[in-house]
Amino acid sequence: MTDQPNLDRRDFMLATIGGAAASVALSPDHAAAQTAAARLPGGTIYTGDVIHEKPVVSALGVADLEPGKLHRLYFRGVEGPSGQPWLVSVAVLRGAKPGRRITLVSGVHGDEMSSIHAVQTIMNGLDPAVMSGTVMAVFDVSRPAIESMGRRWPNSGRGTDLVDLNRVWPGDENGPGAPARHAGLLFNRLIRPNSDYVLDFHTGTTGIDATAFHLADMTVPEVRAMAELFPIDQIFDSTGYPGLLTEALSRVGIPAFTPEIGNARSLDLSMIPLFVEGTMNVLKLHGIIAGPIGLTGRDTGIFVGNALFPVFATEGGIVEHLVQLADAVSTGQKIALQRNMFGEIVAEYSSPVDGEIGGMRSDATSEPGNVICFILFNRPAPVEDEAYPE
Repeated sequence: MTDQPNLDRRDFMLATIGGAAASVALSPDHAAAQTAAARLPGGTIYTGDVIHEKPVVSALGVADLEPGKLHRLYFRGVEGPSGQPWLVSVAVLRGAKPGRRITLVSGVHGDEMSSIHAVQTIMNGLDPAVMSGTVMAVFDVSRPAIESMGRRWPNSGRGTDLVDLNRVWPGDENGPGAPARHAGLLFNRLIRPNSDYVLDFHTGTTGIDATAFHLADMTVPEVRAMAELFPIDQIFDSTGYPGLLTEALSRVGIPAFTPEIGNARSLDLSMIPLFVEGTMNVLKLHGIIAGPIGLTGRDTGIFVGNALFPVFATEGGIVEHLVQLADAVSTGQKIALQRNMFGEIVAEYSSPVDGEIGGMRSDATSEPGNVICFILFNRPAPVEDEAYPE
């Protein structure tokens, strides 16, 4: 790192969406200031620091980068308790010809390794010299969580608080709490100004084995067209809820959805290629790369449901699953049982709906209140703000 002084990262402020994330309340004056700042032009601001031969920026405009090349850099996020900034790894493939801009996000949760590996693989398979448009990859949004292989950001505001970064978007650069400020910086200065479409890659949460699926609002034609190009098992058709990155992006007119790649804390090398192929299909759809469309959801018989039903444990003990991921189940079908330490059956669990198994508890033991499994199904009137295992 050079010894040059840092530039003021708040010399201007780009606006978040109209309305704050669920956990961040903006005053009217503050919200008005952010709205006014949104009219300012974007562009790249270099801090003067260079780390591992990669420049550090506090704002990025991909149009400033040389076409036909791969650019690797660090984005300067919020400061940690020591005063050092959290740096986010970013790669930009600027095509030789103009075109659409697609952003691939990963690492919003710190235990989601397959999402990062998938984005790395996609970027390594592209050649900017023959591309049109731009593909930007953000690899490690929640660096503090990644350092400890944890899902949530360990915030040190009042003691140690674990904050889910995918509940605070679009954030607030001057808001209460480092996670919200970090999200605001990334949203305003990196993701929003450089994206026509966004794919926010995740995995299932720690403790839940999940299928290859998407969270996607299938009522948005652009989202539907992209989501169906993945040769995966399921799509949870949902608008999401305030605080999600994809929901914040949709509010500012950027179509976005969430590919979910299996389980947390490990690399699923059998599932990752499905998402790599689907993403390549998306890039072909938008004319960024040439070539025929590969395998899609049509080939895999993708199941689309608009609701998830969580089956909760009522007892403590060892859980024995009687079904597998993506299995079709019917109302009343027995899906799991539970034994105490004597081997006696203390609970049996049945499906309350017709649908498919979308997620299953991975730990062999469970106490009351834990989710045994999630069942993806269709209900006539979807429930807003429904939880899901992302």
